[in-house]
Amino acid sequence: MKLLLTFATFFIITGVNAQKMEQDDERKLRFGIIGGINLNSVDGRSFKNEYNFNYQLGGFVLINPLTKIGFQPEVHFAQQSATYSNDLTEIYDDLSFGGDQAKAKLNILKFTGLVNFDIGPSQRVKLQLGPQYAIIINEATGVRGASKDIFKKGDFAAVGGVWLQLPVVFIGARYAHGFSNLNDIDNRDTWNSRSFQVIAGITF
Repeated sequence: MKLLLTFATFFIITGVNAQKMEQDDERKLRFGIIGGINLNSVDGRSFKNEYNFNYQLGGFVLINPLTKIGFQPEVHFAQQSATYSNDLTEIYDDLSFGGDQAKAKLNILKFTGLVNFDIGPSQRVKLQLGPQYAIIINEATGVRGASKDIFKKGDFAAVGGVWLQLPVVFIGARYAHGFSNLNDIDNRDTWNSRSFQVIAGITF
């Protein structure tokens, strides 16, 4: 009986210490690599109402000063694309396309600042909310005769999602809603970005 009580006490103390270490780890500064599928579209008459598969890759920092609330700045390189609709030529008669180019393809650098809210007692499931600013660093539009790029360089967006943190890896899903008008030609048509993201990565 004495030996049984000794083992029971050992396992209880070990479990409490493991839980305490997990909570202490949650408060530490952590880094990670993130990547995933970027399912995006551009709203506006000039583009088809469809989502295009692309990718994104980046890094992040987890800052956990409080038990249930943390902060997560991120930097991503992402690709986005959007298919032109027939309305584009009705709105802009001077735009024409060459070859099979029917899409606008953009390379984007994203800066995201998220606030994490722990859901439940485990501290592994997090609700994420925050702003995002994206900079278009390169665009291939297939537009002939255009004297400049047709997309504005900056895009403000709101991001929301869910994050599941496992001991080393994580998975998650997000939605980003753009508020900036990306049309850099004129104001005859408003272009707004939308994207769903399925993400995964490693936390150090």
